[in-house]
Order: sequence, then structure tokens, then C-alpha cells
Amino acid sequence: SAFSSRGCFHRSNVNDIFESTSPSTSSHSRLSSSTTVKMSSSTTTKPKPRREEDRVTYAGIAPKGWDATIPRQSQESTEPLLDPPVPVPDPYGWMRDDERTNPEILEHLALENAYTEGVTSHLKPLQEELYGEFLGSIQETDYTVPRPRGEYWYYTRTFEGKSYSQYCRAPKTADGTYAVEWDGTKDAPILAGEEAYLDVNVLAVGKSYCSVTSVKPSPCHKYVAFSVDYKGDETYTPHIKNMETGEVVALKDATKTGDGDSLLETNGSFIWGKDVSTIFYLTKDPNDRPYRLYQRSNWQDDIPIDTLLKEELDDLYYANGYKSQDGKYLFFETASIETSEVWFLKLHDEEDNDTDNAQSKMQCIAPRRTKVLYEVEHRHDQWWIWTNVGSTPNMQLLSSPAQADCATLWQPILDAGDNILFDGSLVKSLDSVTVLDTHVVIQGRQGGIPRIWMYDPRSQKVELVEFEEKAHDVGLAANYEFCVETVAITYDSLVTPLQTMELSLLSPNDGDERVVLKAKSVPGYQKEMYACDRRHVLSRDGTTQIPISLVYRKDAMEKVQNGTQVPVHLYGYGSYGSCCEADYSVTRLPLLDRGIVYVIAHVRGGGEMGRQWYEEPNGAKYLCKKNTFFDFVDVAEQLVQEGTTTSQLLSCEGRSAGGLLIGAAINLSPELFRVAILGVPFVDVVSTMIDGSIPLTTGEWVEWGNPNEQKYHQYMMEYSPMNNVQNGKTYPSCWLTGGLHDPRVAFWEPAKFAAMLRNACPDGEGDGDSSNPICLKIDMSAGHFSASDRYKYLKELSCDYAFLLDQLGLVE
Repeated sequence: SAFSSRGCFHRSNVNDIFESTSPSTSSHSRLSSSTTVKMSSSTTTKPKPRREEDRVTYAGIAPKGWDATIPRQSQESTEPLLDPPVPVPDPYGWMRDDERTNPEILEHLALENAYTEGVTSHLKPLQEELYGEFLGSIQETDYTVPRPRGEYWYYTRTFEGKSYSQYCRAPKTADGTYAVEWDGTKDAPILAGEEAYLDVNVLAVGKSYCSVTSVKPSPCHKYVAFSVDYKGDETYTPHIKNMETGEVVALKDATKTGDGDSLLETNGSFIWGKDVSTIFYLTKDPNDRPYRLYQRSNWQDDIPIDTLLKEELDDLYYANGYKSQDGKYLFFETASIETSEVWFLKLHDEEDNDTDNAQSKMQCIAPRRTKVLYEVEHRHDQWWIWTNVGSTPNMQLLSSPAQADCATLWQPILDAGDNILFDGSLVKSLDSVTVLDTHVVIQGRQGGIPRIWMYDPRSQKVELVEFEEKAHDVGLAANYEFCVETVAITYDSLVTPLQTMELSLLSPNDGDERVVLKAKSVPGYQKEMYACDRRHVLSRDGTTQIPISLVYRKDAMEKVQNGTQVPVHLYGYGSYGSCCEADYSVTRLPLLDRGIVYVIAHVRGGGEMGRQWYEEPNGAKYLCKKNTFFDFVDVAEQLVQEGTTTSQLLSCEGRSAGGLLIGAAINLSPELFRVAILGVPFVDVVSTMIDGSIPLTTGEWVEWGNPNEQKYHQYMMEYSPMNNVQNGKTYPSCWLTGGLHDPRVAFWEPAKFAAMLRNACPDGEGDGDSSNPICLKIDMSAGHFSASDRYKYLKELSCDYAFLLDQLGLVE
């Protein structure tokens, strides 16, 4: 989907950072290179920022002096605004600084970091110990599975001591197969004829941050495109490298004719046309929303000329561009959380691909219809479409002739028994479709578990890919080619490290044809010492069964079975229909090895049980969002009531919109948890969602609701963490993190929430050795996704976990 959100980042998403490219990050504005931040030494005196008791933010109609260009509600909404506007208390609103240059605010953040440093100074040895354990469980010099692309095998490598990935390729042999005969050393090639065509470590020299995305070889394999963000703000500059000469060209901004050195800024997307003569990219509006698709046909010229193909002017919609798997079509998708529309351009028709003609040749597959989502691929003159048209709970799988305005021609895909393959019912959900020459690979969920189906359109045979472990995570790996007989998938579980397998399209469950291409090496890991469970907890509504996944050392669970309570760490997310998978994580091992039972609560608001787990009326969106928080608290209470743990041994964690979950949960039951980790938490829900000038806000009015509107205001006020901190209650120790350059969740949200918690419970946190410290750690050189440097990321994580272990009393 084109839509961007405050979520899409779980702790497990970066567990394989040592085998992957650097994660993308976030920022709205940036600290200029000329700004000096005064760094404070560590201290145990907590910051006491001023409160402006009369400071408010107004919800409803635009208050006096409001910038008329900033919307108060979406163009599509018919809901009445609050009139007169309603004041929302915002005593720490002065901490907002869009430019990240206010000296007072930067000084306050430095004081917060110094306090956190001081309060945790005794944990330095533990932090180093945890960092050593992380590294000890990771093969630092490693490689990803080579995947075929044209005449080459493409893969990446990492090296001990190097923070970033190196992109490599090797020529295919005549038989189209490969054999890895690597001896494990950094100097030895993975495949014969290996060529390192892009080294991110070289790009990162002298940079405090470096994120690379859209690394794409050209159709002729002479060039490689890549986009770089050096600030952490998700604004990327595309580059093209000649792999024969080594010359690198940073693309210039053709709209700034007066500045010949002005570089192009994009959202990170890059698409090659049918050949190297044409490229496509997307740019962002001032609120970081991707909205314009450009074609550039003369990227090698000194003065390039761009053609604007499509733009999306509605603030609710985010644009995306991609090329069909067979390479014949360019798609422009524009989508909100609830509605989408797709346009196409035929790439292999000389007339249609002409620069002067391309704009007029963009055609719409089906005009947007309110609350109708659809996505599209192309295969053999047919569109393959997955959609909820007709208000089905889950996505249906349909097809039609590959033509414009074809909504009336959409027909369901049938199996060999003439049954509808995916009818959008509650039985199973459909997430994505990959079309190939002979087969279609479908990814979805059934029984709360990720699934893959192989479908043969000719015979109409469909086969579910089976695995021995009941609870697992599975998905497609990198598959670049259209005409193939096999596909690569990734598979892991809570106790099984990641494996990349190759499956036959004709017989995916044939054990003789199922090949493990690579299994992730975890030095020292003994699988037989660990176990996992899948259980259910009854929600307070008396009918909903909440799935939970548990992973633990067997000796820890033996204690529980013998009547001893053990420490439990409860993780959750629960927004946007995004799923927390039962996957493997090396960074959980230090917690498990200290006797902690790690529990993932698959609360409503996610998509684990299908879209009905997310959507109204029984999911957790709009006016049923509180179900997310109730489910999480219900799971925590059950773990205590059944005797697995106690409130003094129970910790919790969530990131981004998962940080909203944790903030709301500790407000609901402050004394239920001993310690809480809130990573880049979205906690100032009402004040943020009131203001359409804040990135992502307008697009998310169709996720949370709009607090400017009468329908949603009071409900959102009742759960927004910033507005529901309870005075005088004993809150858990809290570890809050943020990134200065984060536009998805601005740094001032965790900063304001830390101040609010301390003010509400002044006796619960004193200077020095506090029993319930509130610690804020702001990364001054990163955005939403933490450090891009893989070693720095693990050092940051060691700080998180050292605090957690200390507060649980597990530090020797």
C-alpha cells in the first residue's frame, strides 16, 4: 500500500540488521550544520521543565489567527466540527520545535539525556555485557542468499567491524545454478567472479547517519541506482552509478534552474523504465507526503527535463510507484488507509512511453470509491486485483482484462472445484499477490498464522505451503524474475532462526524439492533449551479470544509449573492492521537467558486474525480503538492472575503506535507493570491529530478519527496518553526514546510525556536512586527507526534492556 504511517516498525523488524541494508528513518525538519548543541554531563537531578498552565490547543473550527491553508478536516468528511472550538490543555506545548533549532528546547533535551545517563551510570558494565551477548549471537561477517536477476546473482555482504552492507553480484554460470564455497573469511568471495558494486560503508564515511534504499540494477545491468538519506529524515537523494567505470552521478533537481548544484529530493523511490533511457521517481509535499510521480528521460544530461505524470493533491492520500513483475507496466497507486486508486502506463509501447506523450497516456484502472481498497498486478494481459469491494471483511482475489476503467469486469478467481479462491470472508485473509509466468503466489493468513498458497491459473490447482511448526512466520524472499520454476521464501519461528528456502512452484510441499538455501547462523544457540506456546486470553467483553505467543527457556517455564512466579516481558503493537509475527530474534536471547518469559500480545488493531481484527465494529479503529488497550491490559492481568508472574516482575514494551498502546495501558492500570519501554511513542494523540501541519496527521484522520470533529473528540480524549495521566498514582519505571529528526512521531511527544508523568507523580520519582525513574533518551542524530549504524543500534538496545533488567531486579 502507498500509505505511510506512524507504525510499520517493530523491534523484530531489525533483528536481522546484521544481514540487511540500513533501515530507513524519519525526520520532518533538521538541525542545521551550523547549530551547536550544548552537551550536559551526566546528572541524577531530574529536569524540571516549566509548565504553562494556561497553554491550550484548540480542537474544532479554526481558532482566531489559524493559517487557513492548514486543514481542520478532510475534504471527504461530512462530520460537524466542534463549534465553538474546545481548548485542550497543553502545558508542555512549548517543547514543539519544527525546525529543531530552538536553543532552550535543545538544552532541555541535553539535560534529559544527561539525567538518563546519570540515573543509569551504574549500568555501564551491564550494557557492555548485553552488547557483547548481542554480538556473540550474530555472525558479523555474513551474506544474504544470492538471487537471480538477469545474467547475475545479486546479494549483500556484511563484515566484522563494518557498520553497513556491501552490495555484490556474480555472473551466472551456463547451467544457471550456483554453489557457495565460502570459507567464512572477509576476503574470500561468496561466488566465483564476485564484484562489489556498492559499499555503503564508503558512502557513510564522515556521516553520523546513512540510510540507503532502492538499490536497483538497470535493465542492462550496466548501472545501479540507489537513494541516500544522510540526515535521518526520510528525504533521499537518488544516485546512479556506472558499474563499469565506477562513476557516480547524484541526480539534480530540474526545477531549481538557478542552482546547478541543487540535488533532487525524493521519498526514496526509484524505478527504471523499460531501459536505461528513462527513470521514474516520487517527490514529497512540505508535510513529507509522497504525492508526485515524475518521469526523467535524460538523467545523464547536465540540465535534465522532467515530466510530471501524476500528482495527488488530497492530503488524505499517499502516492506510490512500482513496476509490474513482468516489467511491462508502471503503476501509480494513491491510497488512504481506507480508499485507493491505481493508474498505469504501458512501458513497452514506444508511443505510450514517449516523454511528451506519457502524461496523457496514464490511465486509471478504477476510479476511487469511498472505503474501497484495491491493489493491482499484471500477468498475461490480465489485471490481478485484490480488493475489499462490496465491503467484504477481507480482501477478495479478482481478475479482469488489462484495460482502463475495468471495475465492472472484475471477476473472482476460482479453484479447480469452481469455488471462489478468496472471497473476502472471515475464513482466511489475503495480504499480497505475486504473479509469475506460470503461477501466482498468494500471501495471507489463516488461523492467525501467516500462510503462502501456490496457484496454477491453468489447472486452477491451489496448494497451501505446509510446515511442521504450528506457529511460525513465513513470507516471500527476494524474487526478481517473472519466468521462473521456483521461488524463495523465508521461514522462522520463535525458536527457529531464519531460513531461506527454495520451493518448486509445481510441488511446494515435496520435501525432495524443498531446498534450504541458507540458515541464519546463531553462534552458541541451543534450540533444545527453548520452547514456545500459542495461547488465548479471554477479553473483558466475554467473547473475544486474544492470541498470545510465548517464548522462554524450558527451565523458566518449569519454575512456573512448580508454582514460582517469573519475570515476564509483554510486547504489543495493535494499529494499522499491522501484525506482530511469531518470529525469531537473537536480541531476545539475553532476556530469555535471564529467566524472562517473552510474550507477544496479538491485540486487536493489528491484522493477525484478518482485517476484522482491525476494522470496526469489533476490531480496534475509530470508536472501538480502546479495544487495543483493553486487550493488552487483559492479557497482562491474566498472566498475573494465573500465577505466571507478578506486577513487580512484569514489564511491557511498544514502539511508535505501539508506544501509544503502552502509554494508554499504564494509564489504565499504572500499578500493573513494574517497568515500561516506550520507543518513539505516539502519546500526544489529540494535540497532534488536531494540527494538520504535522506530518502524517491528515492521512491518519481515517485511522484514529479527527479530534476536531464532534464525533471523535471526546472518545480520543478518553484514551490519549498525554491527557489521561493519573495524579498521585504509582506508575512503572519508564524508559522513553525519541529521535530529533523524526516526523512520524516528533521528539516532543516523548519529551512532553516524560514531563507529564513526573509532574503527576512527584513523590514517585525523586533525585538520585529513584524507585520509579522516568528516563528520556533522545538520539540527536536519528529519526524514527533509531540508528542506521548496526553496531550503534545494538548499543542503544543494550541501554534499553539494561534499564529493564535493573528495574526488574535481575542485575547481579
